[in-house]
Amino acid sequence: MNIRSNLLILFLALFAATALAQMSPMPMSEGFVTTDDGAQIYYTIHGEGQPLVLIHGYPLNGGLFRDNVGPLSERFQVVTVDLRGFGQSMSSSDGGSIERYAMDVLAVMGELGLEQAVVGGMSMGGITAFEMYRQAPERFAGLILIDTVHLPAGPAEAGLWRGAATQAQEMGVASLVDVFLKDMVTGDTRMNRPEIAEHLTSLVEQAAVEGAVDGGNALADRPDSSDTLAQISVPTLIIVGLEDTVTPYEVHQMMNEGIMGSELVIISGAAHAATLEAADETNAAILEWAQGLE
Repeated sequence: MNIRSNLLILFLALFAATALAQMSPMPMSEGFVTTDDGAQIYYTIHGEGQPLVLIHGYPLNGGLFRDNVGPLSERFQVVTVDLRGFGQSMSSSDGGSIERYAMDVLAVMGELGLEQAVVGGMSMGGITAFEMYRQAPERFAGLILIDTVHLPAGPAEAGLWRGAATQAQEMGVASLVDVFLKDMVTGDTRMNRPEIAEHLTSLVEQAAVEGAVDGGNALADRPDSSDTLAQISVPTLIIVGLEDTVTPYEVHQMMNEGIMGSELVIISGAAHAATLEAADETNAAILEWAQGLE
């Protein structure tokens, strides 16, 4: 075999390894849960151990956690959920709201027999986790808040979210890519790690129109979780990308001060989608924090 053939084989092997690294790990199991109003909620399960339920942000789906489920499943039984109208989940005529999203995730936990879980949410997923805690605090073994917010939307912000809902309705969900991508990851990542931007684009494009519309309106109408902070009594980890302009560091500092005993981790060089853009740092922070869990 000549040198050129050896080099070709080496190149193909490296290409295959890179492609596999960029794919989501195959779940141990996956399925759908039918909610009381007829929505179909998709979930995946990776690994064994203490349950960790991960909830994505808007307008994404559980594929956001592609680079987290593998490393985290070494410690946890990781469950990802597609909120109604996003990814593979189907909504119902009742539509979506933060309250409804919380009920859906709790329904998945119930169907899977998870009496308690660590619940982690990014952005709208964190807002949903706050609502889950209000509805069923006894179901929490811990809480992870990633690039999220506890405050309600003010008039200007609410207008932006309603504008996104209207745009999705009139121009399709793909039109939201340019609106959100610039805030999801840093300019450096968009330029030098195009696969990350491509993955986020794919996640946005998988949303149903009704999901994007309902989600935008849900964020505009989201509950005020300020009073909830002092009620949280489970171990809590707060993670924020230092370059996050959607839910900036100062907001996470407020949550850290409001939740007794919580831990705040700041990831430099990451924006709103730190869990994907800085997956290694996010995974390391979660696994280190998890050492203190019972």
